[in-house]
Amino acid sequence: MSLISPLPNYLTKRYQNWKDNGFIKNKSRFEHLADHGQNPKAMVISCCDSRVHVTSIFGAETGEFFIHRNIANIVPPYSPNKDYHGSSAAIEYAVKNLKVSHIIILGHSNCGGVKLCHDICSNPGNENTHENEFVSQWIDILKPGYEKINKSKPINEQIRNLEKEGVLISLNNLIGFPFVKNAMDAGELAIHGLWNDIREGNVEFFDSQKNKFLPMSED
Repeated sequence: MSLISPLPNYLTKRYQNWKDNGFIKNKSRFEHLADHGQNPKAMVISCCDSRVHVTSIFGAETGEFFIHRNIANIVPPYSPNKDYHGSSAAIEYAVKNLKVSHIIILGHSNCGGVKLCHDICSNPGNENTHENEFVSQWIDILKPGYEKINKSKPINEQIRNLEKEGVLISLNNLIGFPFVKNAMDAGELAIHGLWNDIREGNVEFFDSQKNKFLPMSED
């Protein structure tokens, strides 16, 4: 364990500032959460991308969202075997233990994982796109989405469309979890697909009746 390093100084200073200010101002809330546990109403599955700041987008307070992040905000197919399933375990915990009322899949623009999937699918003979030990296999889940996008469009538009197809793939995979489907059928759970444009700050939602993504707006 001698190779483990202390935090860089700037993070230590930021922590101290939070402890002296943000924590103190909300101390009673933290005490309540510590004593009574969490009771989030929604789970958000978002990308690991540092530019996607879920709590800021929705103005959420500590304890409001159960957040799981992975490469390209993917929900894998239901597969209860002996492998490690971090994303599936998080979904199971949210539905069975926390009993969340909503699960949100949040995709985003300029997603590196989705771009890698596009690179691999559009250049299958390029070995440089297959250097990852884990990521390439993970984003294989998105390959069916590549078959649906219009290849005559500019590359950046193809990738953007694949980002949204990835959200739909994750929604379909989510419904494939029996405990998710049971909760939905019982009216205890609703699932949602969103896509965030990082540059513009816009969020679109998938309208299942119109079968397309539409801008979010107040009703």
